[in-house]
Amino acid sequence: MNRNQEKVLVAALCGLVITAAGAFAVQPAMAAGYQVDQLAKVSGVAHWDQLNVRKWPASYSQQVGAFEPGSHVWVERCIKAKAGADWCLVDSQDTRGWVNSKFLTVVHDWDI
Repeated sequence: MNRNQEKVLVAALCGLVITAAGAFAVQPAMAAGYQVDQLAKVSGVAHWDQLNVRKWPASYSQQVGAFEPGSHVWVERCIKAKAGADWCLVDSQDTRGWVNSKFLTVVHDWDI
């Protein structure tokens, strides 16, 4: 293995360590949440845009889906953010993940 290959290998391993550490750092934040169990509507999103659904409660997390403005989602729970809006775990049809709570409005009068 030459010197350049060693550098690439070390950089890749460092990246894996940093990614794993980031995943563990998100886990405790998820425990500091609160149950919601309520229907909500996607709001505050431009009519031509979508609300990104993330794998973890962070804007830099992998996108796993998106909701159109006006879509209804089931909010399971949310976590408190130290700065900015809270993040909520939502579910609708085949899409489940985390969204920023500032784009959700609770639906108070709904029938099952």
